[in-house]
Amino acid sequence: MDGSGTEGAAGADGTVRVRLATVDDLPAVMTVFDAAVLETDVETVRRAIDAEDVFVAVAGERVLGALLLVGDEIEAVAVRRNRRDQGIGTALVAAATERRERLVAEFDARVRPFYESLGFAVEPADETGRYRGVWTADDG
Repeated sequence: MDGSGTEGAAGADGTVRVRLATVDDLPAVMTVFDAAVLETDVETVRRAIDAEDVFVAVAGERVLGALLLVGDEIEAVAVRRNRRDQGIGTALVAAATERRERLVAEFDARVRPFYESLGFAVEPADETGRYRGVWTADDG
């Protein structure tokens, strides 16, 4: 992906685009992560934006979802509650697969079907009730 954005899921108000986040997106990205109760901090997200490792899904200029990569790990992925189940999370992960040959995610049971549907090989993680998924370009 060249950072200019790719077409993603269609929403009620038009097409959703996934693009690399900019520092101007930082407040909206943090709002999306905070609303999903994901443990992220501003400095980590700011550094990842500088490294071109944060993706945002936008409709117009409104950030609907975000994904944070740290190395090959999906550290956080979230979509605004009223925009879930519209393919936005899938579009964010797809953008990440264009930048990495391998992705790893750790998550709880409620999102296991999401990762399995994207081709992640899922197994129990060390922590009870948590899972670890691995996606590779060869398998995905």
